[in-house]
Amino acid sequence: MRFEELSLEGAWRIVPDRHEDERGYFARTFSSDEFAAHGLDPTVAECSVSRNPQRLTLRGLHLQRAPHEEVKLIRCTSGTVFDVIVDLREDSRTYLRWHAETLSRENGVMLYVALGFAHGYLTLEDDSELAYQISTPYAPESAAGYRWDDPAFAIRWPDHPSVISARDASYASLTVRTRRAR
Repeated sequence: MRFEELSLEGAWRIVPDRHEDERGYFARTFSSDEFAAHGLDPTVAECSVSRNPQRLTLRGLHLQRAPHEEVKLIRCTSGTVFDVIVDLREDSRTYLRWHAETLSRENGVMLYVALGFAHGYLTLEDDSELAYQISTPYAPESAAGYRWDDPAFAIRWPDHPSVISARDASYASLTVRTRRAR
């Protein structure tokens, strides 16, 4: 695997080394030793999958709040998605910055999302599916999110979503939450 540090502190692009022959290819997608050697949390408490039948489905921006924050390793197993992470760690030099990757079955690229990041994606093809390895068991009471179109992040999405859940559409923006907290 190739580990490529991204411009957001704690975020990594991981590209599996594919060994190809007439049968297809074989690639390792996880090694706790290699992750630890790069200073990444290798803990896997849960694995999840998200299937999206329709193109332009948006999910996010999601996160788990303390004490149930989570690290995620995300890869696309079918289709193609525009995958976005946002740094929400107030003490980070990359606070409120975002990074996007096109993840697809074809490119095999994975995204390592550190603690304190929000995550979301927009499907670019029908029948897109993502697989997640997650460091902490899901805790519904810690689930949170922000609007996908929050001006505080200014994410440049490639298209407007046509499918979005009522929950994701109803998230407050960071600006609104900041005002309420004062």
